[in-house]
Amino acid sequence: MTDHARRPGRPGEERGDRGRDRGGRPARPNRAADVPRQAAYEAIAAVHRDDAYANLVLPAILTDLRLYGRDAAFATELTYGSLRATGTLDAIIEAAANRAVDRIDPPARDALRLGVYQLLHTRVPAHAAVSATVDLVRGVAPGAAGFANAVLREVATRDLDAWVERVAPSYDEDPIGHLALAYQHPQWIVRSFAEALGGDLGETTRLLIEDNERPSVHLCARPGRADAAELADEVGGAPGAFSPYAVYLPGGAPGELAALRDGRAHVQDEGSQLVAAALVGAELEGADERWLDLCAGPGGKAGLLGALAAPRGATVTAVEIAEHRARLVSQATRGLPVTVLNTDGRTVGSDRDLPAGGFDRVLVDAPCTGLGALRRRPESRWRRQPSDLPPLTRLQRELLGAALRAVRPGGVVAYVTCSPHTVETHVTVTEAARRSGAGVDFVDARPLLPAGMPGLGEGPTVQLWPHRHGTDAMFLAVLRRAQ
Repeated sequence: MTDHARRPGRPGEERGDRGRDRGGRPARPNRAADVPRQAAYEAIAAVHRDDAYANLVLPAILTDLRLYGRDAAFATELTYGSLRATGTLDAIIEAAANRAVDRIDPPARDALRLGVYQLLHTRVPAHAAVSATVDLVRGVAPGAAGFANAVLREVATRDLDAWVERVAPSYDEDPIGHLALAYQHPQWIVRSFAEALGGDLGETTRLLIEDNERPSVHLCARPGRADAAELADEVGGAPGAFSPYAVYLPGGAPGELAALRDGRAHVQDEGSQLVAAALVGAELEGADERWLDLCAGPGGKAGLLGALAAPRGATVTAVEIAEHRARLVSQATRGLPVTVLNTDGRTVGSDRDLPAGGFDRVLVDAPCTGLGALRRRPESRWRRQPSDLPPLTRLQRELLGAALRAVRPGGVVAYVTCSPHTVETHVTVTEAARRSGAGVDFVDARPLLPAGMPGLGEGPTVQLWPHRHGTDAMFLAVLRRAQ
């Protein structure tokens, strides 16, 4: 490492609250940063400063800066790639700067992450990446421009593999630690994936690789309103591999599609379609008229359930505790036999609209860590912490207990999480069933999924995976309340 890279600089050179406009937003330099990099910087700064989500803030920034086509795609790649790789980028920055990243002024730190990502993950020439990033730093944290230049030039002396070899522990000595830095995930998440995959580190590596790929957009063609093959032709997509309702989009903005505007389809991962359809496919004896979605927001599964209920003469009660999400459910289910309740799903038995034993089929798509959808929200892998698990698993058990009270004897409950963490899946299901006080039998979920799906395990529960099925990592357990 050069002496220049180690130079601490003048007192306060990298710290302070520079680079903000009067509204607290990142300042936009008059001449320094090119517009796509500025867009990416603003999105990343919002994520780290305001706990925003990139998929929500970036589109508005692109529109505001009038970025389209290749420029918008470049800004998007920089944003999502830098957020996805944050932990590894920080380890490299620390090594190159000989300084902890939390001692670097946040505006300079966010710009450095963008620069290092360009150097190690894109085909942008090194001189262009360094020059553009230093210009960006000069606009948002002027006193740190020399520091940033030195760090970036040090980073440019090695490629990604060489940096990983330097900052990561060896695979032989610490395979989890090595995989975490090499494939841009926190160690605790890598460990949880490995446990869910039976300790197979080769398959864990394949999962981590897939987790770093941006997923395609999936549409759900609503039964009775659209046919998947016809919808695929209409939107220039392809029918899904497994769900009879799935359509894969090649790109573009799905919100602009006529099929979404007129309620014939909605955006929904194929895995979510499969688990909702599995609940409807489970055999029942007796009445099959009242269905319940106990955690319905934002409404994708409720929309599919409503479309499946309509030709059967069934109705769906969709429960959502958050008022704004309940409004989203109402919008998503307009024209379908769905009644939306803005209430707490745990009130089953004490709420007249949620009578105990009043439903034939119940879906519990429980709040969870979301580790199964890290492809879609790259910042979430660094935002989530192991300390999030205890309150979430407590809530999951309570909601599943409420579902088992809500279902009639002989009825079925589908417990779903978008997480493969065993504490949120097998432990929660087993514990909630034990505590319910009602006789509960597990239904083998595998036959409820399309024939020929690979890698469904030994049952009775099912874990879907990005690297096996191309879906989010959805967990499904189906329970039947004894007569």
